[in-house]
Amino acid sequence: MGAREDVLARIRGALADVPADEDFEVPRNYARSREQPEGTVERFCERVADYKATVERVSAGGLAAAVAGALRTVRASRVAVPPGLPPEWTREVGEVEFVRDNPDAPLSVAELDGVDAVLTGASVGIAETGTFVLESGELCGRRALSLVPDVHVCVVRVQDVVDDVPAAVARLRPDRPLTWVSGPSATSDIELDRVEGVHGPRTLYVLVVEED
Repeated sequence: MGAREDVLARIRGALADVPADEDFEVPRNYARSREQPEGTVERFCERVADYKATVERVSAGGLAAAVAGALRTVRASRVAVPPGLPPEWTREVGEVEFVRDNPDAPLSVAELDGVDAVLTGASVGIAETGTFVLESGELCGRRALSLVPDVHVCVVRVQDVVDDVPAAVARLRPDRPLTWVSGPSATSDIELDRVEGVHGPRTLYVLVVEED
């Protein structure tokens, strides 16, 4: 008997005396957030920066200028964007070609590899872990859009920053693919030599937008 069959046999044995009509409900009354979160946005920016990402806090009115500045900083001249990226985010960008990812004719891996950067929004930011989550859709795009290009510029709104992971999960749709980003892509081998950009962007630039 293999390991799988052994496990299943033990489960069947443990459930042998359970009545077939027994109704058992798993309790879901666990806490989804802290009662008194401390410095949520400040902590989010600090944790993101700890991952060696660039973090900039800007006002809503200054977002377009900040996006233009970020793209200049990363020297991007050809940028991929999701289908629903707000046009006002890029109104102050100069000579940059924006390549929109169309759901009906999505960009190929080769085309995504040929852009200098990708610009997206985020669904939620998590202060405790310095993570932001991309929910596949109009604002964040599909998963490949943010995984193939070498540079990712992401806009996170302060109203979307929550204290911890349970609070973030409560905001997300379970029927959509999710990408959880905690800093630029990096990994280490057995000798702890750090290698960046293996399974995602090598450079991460996060703009945290304050409400006016």
